[in-house]
Amino acid sequence: MARRGDDRSRLSRPTPQAAVVAVLAVAGLASSFMFTLVVPIQSKLPELLDASREDTAWVVTSTLLAAAVITPISGRLGDMYGKKRVVLALLAALVVGSVIAAASPGIVGVIVGRTLQGAVTGVIPLGISILRDVLHENRVDSAIALISATLGVGGALGLPISALITERGDWHALFWVAAGLGVIVFALVVWIVPESVLRTAGRFDYLGAAGLAVGLVGVLLAVSRGNEWGWASPAVLTCGVGGIAVLLVWGWYELRIADPLLDLRVAARPPVLLTNIASIAMGFALFSSNVSYPQMLELPTAVGGFGLTLLQASLVVMPAGLVMMVLSPFSGQLARSVGPKLLLVLGSLALVLSYGYTLLFSAEVWQILLANIGIGVGIGFGYAAMPMLIMRSVPQSETGASNGLNALFRSLGTSTAAAVIGAVLATFTTDLDGMPVPAPAAFQLSFVLGGAAAVVAFALALCIPRASSEQHPSLPH
Repeated sequence: MARRGDDRSRLSRPTPQAAVVAVLAVAGLASSFMFTLVVPIQSKLPELLDASREDTAWVVTSTLLAAAVITPISGRLGDMYGKKRVVLALLAALVVGSVIAAASPGIVGVIVGRTLQGAVTGVIPLGISILRDVLHENRVDSAIALISATLGVGGALGLPISALITERGDWHALFWVAAGLGVIVFALVVWIVPESVLRTAGRFDYLGAAGLAVGLVGVLLAVSRGNEWGWASPAVLTCGVGGIAVLLVWGWYELRIADPLLDLRVAARPPVLLTNIASIAMGFALFSSNVSYPQMLELPTAVGGFGLTLLQASLVVMPAGLVMMVLSPFSGQLARSVGPKLLLVLGSLALVLSYGYTLLFSAEVWQILLANIGIGVGIGFGYAAMPMLIMRSVPQSETGASNGLNALFRSLGTSTAAAVIGAVLATFTTDLDGMPVPAPAAFQLSFVLGGAAAVVAFALALCIPRASSEQHPSLPH
């Protein structure tokens, strides 16, 4: 049950709504930037941290696990105790984690810091929920599209920035920059973003949070480390099967308590369920390109690549993120006029066409650039539509948790893509100076898999009930 305070306190101060949207967009950019922060130094981490490659893989894996676990939990906490308050807590974790990683000479501190940085991923779904609480209904859709676009824009802009920093200075500077960015965003949120007084009554489900965390960590460990540990190894099977078993028990428990962490009955509504499953497919389609395009661009020409530097490759893939940002106002207007279901259909179709184009035309850098822009269009439309579909189908008191769950499903898609495409690129190889590198056939198969995921997203989008898409729940004026 939700409770409201005095309507006059709904916006704690007369803040211009455009400023609120701008600050939450910057927070989203800072959040998504964390996932490309260490890409330029990833291959050098064993040397920089004096550790094995298996140990340094945790610098990336820890961020992924933290993001997956914290995002749905922080959404529920936001619904219960205030979304702005939880956003500030996540930004504080980003700052603390960045300082720990920047000041650490060894791998333990960097892993701890990266884990805390991963927690900030919950800022984006919470920001989307804040928009529904505090904006006029005529501005909500366009604002949601803009915040959703930051998921791609932050990574697209962050990669060349990270590459430039590491080329010109010490790798620790990456984390000092992240800390400074976190401080700035924290101050802006305190100053600009009002606190919605809408709250969900009840107790926080600590046992449910622990069960979700254990189950997700098991499944994601199996997915993310399967290539390295071996898909049939005891470690992967234990993590994967054990994680699934824990999640099944967790679901049984959540359906039987009064104040669950996530209301699975709401999550089982056809529009919500189909949107979340489509999120997995769309996340897979997005990350298939994020993994394959840069590697293809950076491979030497002698083995079918384009021989670009990391910075040059980053600049080729960056326009996709910029397209997502430019399209966000149009996405919001389109959603208001025809409904978010059609927006998701169009986004999925754009992904299908982009991967189809890549399969036929990928011999020149400009062709990769064009295909990646098409993927930016598809992800821009799709990521804008999904939170709109969710929020049209859940009570306003459940928006934080429901958006967090949707973000979790996207993360499952991207994590699976990273593992599957990584396995493909490691399996189909050719020889370069005695070292195996991905063969052209590996990239073609990667594009097929990305396109297949896009087809799945397209089919699921068509199945979402139209009536729920067109329904528009009461929003604040």
